[in-house]
Amino acid sequence: MPDLITIIQTVGLIGIFFIVFAESGLLFGFFFPGDSLLFSAGLIASGGSLNIFVLIVVCIVGAILGDSVGYWTGKRIGPKLFYKEDSFFFKKKYVRDAEIFYEKHGIYTLIIARFIPFIRTFAPIVAGIGKMKYKTFIFYNIIGGISWVLVVVFLGYFLGRVIPNPDVYILPIVIGITVISMFPFVYKYTIWAWKHYM
Repeated sequence: MPDLITIIQTVGLIGIFFIVFAESGLLFGFFFPGDSLLFSAGLIASGGSLNIFVLIVVCIVGAILGDSVGYWTGKRIGPKLFYKEDSFFFKKKYVRDAEIFYEKHGIYTLIIARFIPFIRTFAPIVAGIGKMKYKTFIFYNIIGGISWVLVVVFLGYFLGRVIPNPDVYILPIVIGITVISMFPFVYKYTIWAWKHYM
């Protein structure tokens, strides 16, 4: 696993902005470590290397703009995605998963999906495909973007303030975040396997 602390210190706020932007709505952005990145950035900010308020603003703007690009991508070229062959950067399954998730949770998907990898990237694209009104989309997009950034960044920031030498624990914490964020998928497919094979 790459050293996220080193990556963040290398790319700085501009790099953090791009990664959050890409993971929030660009087709190839699903493999970026959004949750882990925000948590690690908050951890670094707790030591004074990053200004926490500037970091939060940069991440929120990146998340909202990224989702907006995803929405317009879905609105303009979305239907063609279902005819596109799978590749390393794109799998039709991710769009279908986001569509199913969207049907189950409705417009609140734009808030809930922020906390779920893969779904986070494709939810705004599916919103565009479904021709959701942009006024409705941007409202929930803003709420979701702000919520996601505040929760994950401040989690890293506050843990960094109370745990001595927090960088020592970054790897197990990041692994923990990844496992927790993947839990909805594990739960979903466990239930599916139980119904079909048991």
